[in-house]
Amino acid sequence: QVQLVESGGGLVQAGGSLRLSCAASGRTFSSYAMGWFRQAPGKEREFVAAISWNGGNTYYADSVKGRFTISRDNAKNTVYLQMNSLKPEDTAVYYCAAQLSLKRPNTPSSYDYWGQGTQVTVSS
Repeated sequence: QVQLVESGGGLVQAGGSLRLSCAASGRTFSSYAMGWFRQAPGKEREFVAAISWNGGNTYYADSVKGRFTISRDNAKNTVYLQMNSLKPEDTAVYYCAAQLSLKRPNTPSSYDYWGQGTQVTVSS
């Protein structure tokens, strides 16, 4: 069982930056691949980024490539999402998720555990 708690969301102007954190409970955090997803009002949950258990492999949606960076610190049981050059279309609730095997990292149904989400709002 893994419990995930996101933090770091907020209101930022276009072009600004935010860093999201996702703190995980449990001693087996380093066994899990982690992902970030987002969901805007009226839209489906969409993939943002994913990272393998040791950070050796990362994956990004085309819409955030070059602007967002996913990383993890297994000693702190935390995964991060650094978001730069934010755009109004990045506005959404951001969720972190965990799965054991990093299969289909861009598919929500591949993940076993989810956090409650943190709101990111980018004003124009």
